[in-house]
Amino acid sequence: MYPLRSLILAAAGNQTIRHMVGSAPVSRDVVRRYVAGETTADAVAVTGRLVAAGLTVTLDYLGEDTTDTALAERTVQAYLELLDALEARGLAERAEVSVKLSAVGQLLDERLALDNAGRICAAAQRCGTTVTLDMEDHTTTDSTLRVLGELRTRWPWVGAVLQAYLRRTLDDCDRLATAGSRVRLCKGAYAEPPDVAFADAHEVDLSYVRCAMALLGGDGFPMFATHDPRLVRLLGERAGEYGRKPGSFEFQMLYGIRPEEQLRLAQVGHTVRVYVPYGGEWYGYLMRRLAERPANLAFFLRSLATRG
Repeated sequence: MYPLRSLILAAAGNQTIRHMVGSAPVSRDVVRRYVAGETTADAVAVTGRLVAAGLTVTLDYLGEDTTDTALAERTVQAYLELLDALEARGLAERAEVSVKLSAVGQLLDERLALDNAGRICAAAQRCGTTVTLDMEDHTTTDSTLRVLGELRTRWPWVGAVLQAYLRRTLDDCDRLATAGSRVRLCKGAYAEPPDVAFADAHEVDLSYVRCAMALLGGDGFPMFATHDPRLVRLLGERAGEYGRKPGSFEFQMLYGIRPEEQLRLAQVGHTVRVYVPYGGEWYGYLMRRLAERPANLAFFLRSLATRG
């Protein structure tokens, strides 16, 4: 699977392929399985349906690698508009936001990203919800964790994301598994060099389990982002062994992937949070999802053929 994963990630940066996918009407329809839509209204409508089904939500306004202060400001304004809309609809208690620091200026200046993220955190607090900082490729990890530390001095509930495929992550889990610390553990979806990341799928799985045990054994609030049925089952069993009851941790899954399992876990008492992306810059997100689980590529191609 990993050669295919590399090809998909390469396609994420190919402008010709991007244009082909983005301009095909049928592909836009298929993308709706994974992306809520392009507008705030689209995102809030999907959130309302998920919350009504007993799920919780984290919303990501799609955009990254911002190298222009005006674009960074546009992203901030999109989050402020979203938070106001969630509050107005009475959804803020069940829906938070996920923020990529690169989308709010990290590549321009870390301080700018910190200030912009702080504005989003302040708005989230006013609306009665929380913020999680998404993690991106390994070159931004230290910067993202520095910004996280700064934000937590004022908003201790700001969530972190750690990626199990990075060799450093077990140490980061040990350091962040403290009282009040919210940590989302995912496998990781960026192309990384072998000296910083595990390349073999089995090694990534083993790292995920080691990191998950560190989080369950700590004093924080673990958020397990996985669709792997083996991991879901194992985490449920091990949580009980660590004395963790439902509500002291949560499962997270992507919008459009294993929706029946999301509902099943919620119905047996687990907190399940659905990661819902929206916005016009959906192409890079879609490519990473296909790379993360290449079986999704077969679904995508079958859907295109059927819709065509």
